[in-house]
Parts: sequence; C-alpha cells; structure tokens
Amino acid sequence: MKKILIIDDEKYICSSLTYALEDKYKIKATTEPEEGINIIKNLPIDLVLLDLKIGEVDGLELLGEIKKINEKIVVIIMTAYGSIMSSVDAMKKGAYTYLTKPLNIEELYITIEQALNFKDLNEKVEYLNEELKNKYEYRGIIGKSKSMKEIFSFIERLKDVDTGVLISGESGTGKELVARAIHFSGKRKDKNFVEVNCAAIPEGLLEEEFFGHKKGTFTNAIADKIGKFQYADQGTIFLDEIGDMSLGLQSKLLRVLQDKKFIPLGSNEIITTDVRIISATNKDLKKMVEEGKFRRDLYFRLNIVEVKLSPLRERKDDLSLLIKHFIELYNKEMDKNIIGLTSEAKRVLLDYNYPGNIRELSNIIERGVILAVDEKIDVDSLPYNVIEKVKEKEKYKNNFSDEDIDELENLLGLTLKDAERILIKKCLDKNKGHRKNTAEMLGISERGLRNKIKEYEL
Repeated sequence: MKKILIIDDEKYICSSLTYALEDKYKIKATTEPEEGINIIKNLPIDLVLLDLKIGEVDGLELLGEIKKINEKIVVIIMTAYGSIMSSVDAMKKGAYTYLTKPLNIEELYITIEQALNFKDLNEKVEYLNEELKNKYEYRGIIGKSKSMKEIFSFIERLKDVDTGVLISGESGTGKELVARAIHFSGKRKDKNFVEVNCAAIPEGLLEEEFFGHKKGTFTNAIADKIGKFQYADQGTIFLDEIGDMSLGLQSKLLRVLQDKKFIPLGSNEIITTDVRIISATNKDLKKMVEEGKFRRDLYFRLNIVEVKLSPLRERKDDLSLLIKHFIELYNKEMDKNIIGLTSEAKRVLLDYNYPGNIRELSNIIERGVILAVDEKIDVDSLPYNVIEKVKEKEKYKNNFSDEDIDELENLLGLTLKDAERILIKKCLDKNKGHRKNTAEMLGISERGLRNKIKEYEL
C-alpha cells in the first residue's frame, strides 16, 4: 500500500483528506512543516499533498527541502491562492502538479493515481537504465561491441595473475582505464596503483621517479625521496607510453623486473620490491625492437599478454552508450539537464571518425552540454572541425564506401609516397583497373597515372 503524507496548516483539511484516502493508502498528516520533514526523513513516503502556505512557511521552500531529502517523492501542491505564477514556480521546483482548493475529491483521486503511476514508471526506467549500464560497463569502461566484450573477458582472466601486460592502442582509447580495471578488480586492489607517464617526465628525472634518492645526492635533494617502485610495493606500476623510455633506463628497468630489487640514487641500500607491471603504448614496439629503439628482452618481459584496444571508429556500436554516459557525467558537473542529441547532431557524431578516440568524444560532449540552449545538444553546439570533416566525408560517398573512406582517413602517419600508393591502388580497385576513370577520379593525366603505376609496381 502506497504511503501519502498530508502537510496543511488547517486541521480539518488534514482530517477530511485522511478520511477520504485512508481506505486506499497509508496516510500520515501534520499541520507542522518541521514534523512533516521528520516524517519524510524517517519513513518511505511515496507522495506528499503539500499546502502552498502553511502559516508563515512558504510551501515552495518546503518543496525544495523535500526534494533534497528524496527527489523521487512525488509532490502535489494544494492552494487556495490559485495563480499561474505560483503554478509555474511549483513545477520548476519539482512538483508533479498543482490543485486549487476547495479540492474536487474525484479529481484528487485521479491525480494521485496518475502521480503514483508516473513515479512507478520513472523508477522502472531508472532500474532498466541501471541494468543496461551494468550490462555494458566494467569498472568504468563502457562498451557493448564485440571488441569491448573481449577486453572485459581479458580483464577477468588477468586480474589475479602477476604476468606482464602490455596495453596497446591509439591515444585516447582508454588504456589507463583498462590498467586500473585490472588492478582494482584483482588481488592487489587494496595496494597502491602508481602511474608513471614515461613521455611526460624528462629522461634525466625518470630514473629518480622510479627509484627515489637519498638526501644530499644532488643540490636540490634536501630530503630522502621514495621512488615509485618502493611506493607501489605489493601493488601495481602502470608505465604509460613505455615506448618513450630511453634505452639506458630500459636496461635498469629490466634489471629491477628480473631481480625485484633496486638501489635509490645516492644510496648503498638495496630495496626489494614486489610490483606488478602493466605498461601501455600507442607505438609499434615490435617495429621499434627491429629498429633497435627498444630492448628485445624488455619487450618480451613486458608483453607476456597484449591487450589491444580498438580505435573508436572501429567500434561504432559503443558510440550511443558513450554519448549517453558523457551527457550524464557533464550534466552532473554543470548542474544541467540535457536529455540527448537532436537527430542532426546524432547523425554527425555517428558519422565522425574520432581521430582522438574516446578522449575527443568526451571533449565534444562537454562542449555540447556547455553550449546547448535547449534540452538537446544541437549541431550548432558541435565543434566546427567535426561538422566540416563529416561534410567532407559525405562528398566522397558516391565514389567510396564507408569502409573505403575510413581506410583512407587512416593514411595519417604514413609517408606521402606510401599514402599515395594506397590511394592510387584504392582508386584502381574502385574502377576495376580502368585507367581513364581512375585518372579522372584522382585529377591527374593518364600518362601521370601510368608513371605512378610503374613507380609503385601496381
């Protein structure tokens, strides 16, 4: 049976409403606002019938207090002072609706039932949203694509072993989140998780960061400093951007991983350490090993298991979940109530390729929540470069498939010759080897195309 609280400064209204409603609901009634607040704090109240004026107390202020205690409670305002302004104010502060005294009992019955149904529906939607979130979220990592489900499975299998894990993927794909998920879901979760960004710390300071120093080792060493390996003992060290570490420091790191001990700078004391190493990179470490830029023995020590994170453009199935997540996040941070995207904004965001991956998507949604003038993020609130990139992509849709366009956009990072070779081959394939059509598509002469085909041995 649903519980209703009546707060009105007139005793006869409290008693008459109690009499009218008690056969169907559990009723509490009071003429004292303070007592009403105490009842709400101590009992699971579903709905409040609240007078707009309770002696000297403003019912709208009391409405605000009720919502602070429990925003799920449905509040119906009652007043003899029926006015449009007070109705608007009540609705803005969270009232379900507004009834004018003297109350029509039949209307009251219907309104209460509608309000309680509204409450039940909201709770059901909230429950289903939470279930959906739990289904597609693992330790703060969100996704329902096949590749993300594989990542969740990897984390489950890796969380309680001490094996070296290398997380690879483009910048912004969430490598740190995966490292944290492995640590905080496993047996070392109660110990320290220490992150070291190998690209952000100057080479000369990185050794000190790892191993610490003794007081007086150098001019500014005014006190002993504990290094990351000592601080992370029994826990995890996350080496982000491991590919940026110098060869000299790679050698020292390898020695620590093999011997599980080190000596702080300026000290003769040997310190033992038991840490789990999780490393991450956006570089091709295997290629760096072949080029002599990364130690082969360290590579194999770190890369017992590799977890590869797909770029966001390859897991578009996750976009809607991520967009919803970031809207909720920035709504809370900025005290806004954005409910989603307009159809045009959604089309643009689903068609964009996100070279900056999830980090870029987060920035786009943050901007959208800030600039949105209505309850939905419109295309005008999106970054100009995103809109232009999608327009540019649409121009080529008559000539290339989405898959082709995505592949061509991935030419960034290649040499001009390599990129040109891939582009010419794509156009030849598209035109089934027809050189005149290919030359027209590329905007070059047939003779120029012939020379390129010969040069690139196509």
